[in-house]
Amino acid sequence: MPAIYLGITDCPSGALLFDSCDALLERISGTMTTAYFSHPNYLNHVTPPHHPEQVARIEHIEAAMATPAFSALVRLEAPLCDDADILLCHPKDHLDRLTKAQPSNGQTALDGDTFLSSGSLNAARRAVGANIAAIDGLIDGLFTNAFVACRPPGHHAEQSTPMGFCLFGNAAIAAKHAIKRHGLERVVVVDFDVHHGNGTQALLQDESRSLFISSHQSPLWPGTGNKHETGMHNNVRNFPLPPNSDGRLMRTTFETEILPKIMNFEPELIIISAGFDAHTDDPLAQLNWSTEDYTWLTRRICDVADRHAKGRVVSTLEGGYDLTALAASVAAHVTVLMERAE
Repeated sequence: MPAIYLGITDCPSGALLFDSCDALLERISGTMTTAYFSHPNYLNHVTPPHHPEQVARIEHIEAAMATPAFSALVRLEAPLCDDADILLCHPKDHLDRLTKAQPSNGQTALDGDTFLSSGSLNAARRAVGANIAAIDGLIDGLFTNAFVACRPPGHHAEQSTPMGFCLFGNAAIAAKHAIKRHGLERVVVVDFDVHHGNGTQALLQDESRSLFISSHQSPLWPGTGNKHETGMHNNVRNFPLPPNSDGRLMRTTFETEILPKIMNFEPELIIISAGFDAHTDDPLAQLNWSTEDYTWLTRRICDVADRHAKGRVVSTLEGGYDLTALAASVAAHVTVLMERAE
């Protein structure tokens, strides 16, 4: 059984390791649960002042999750990943370049949007590690679903190119881990961030056992995600949404096009790239989704997971840059996950 990490200690990994998972099993006590992965190190990835992908994003989410409504969450510390985990999707020279570029203080700009601080790679390794641990826990039946409140996000990171605030492809690595190490044959990654997940598409487009689906505003940075981009095995589906459209168009698109495609694939696991920047209050785009739209969308994705994947859903944080809207949307999203795990 893969290890599950709980609690901060002084051990080299930064977390207390339970090889038998006895402590976690005792905590769960035979009930179905939602796991919540986070780590204080996510606060050590420091971007320049006024950068939208900021420490305060996690602080607002953590404040929302600290309320009594979320007391039933199984809270797990995100472990550090191994190099081998990153290498599931990225070449070693990508990791080496980032390691060499990480500064001892201040920030290093990798491009106009993407920065490294002294704590960035540790945070990014825990983002990958949390998604790996979430897959392991689901496959082993330790919990029903999971939300990973991590940063930096991952869905723009291509094989050898960090971009769009992202260093490693968190969701894509989790999918490859489920396929290559757990033997799953049908893994869906559904990305509802307002920006197209170009990195996840690039990392999974040659993996026939995966299906990558993205809804996103178009036109919008990064300018990818056209309908004609279908992957090497017809395993990529993109659904561009026009600026200033709202949740009604999103719901229709999911009901008539996206959800049927996911159901036809009969997934054994669904990974959600959960970006909340399609919210009407978000400053970086022009879709007009409401908090209630995220509730509806999460329920419908969970419906498919219940039918085909034993309810197994891992959701990993991507975008969302209005702090109030982000916290409210994550709370709505996690509330549905918890309802489904009861």
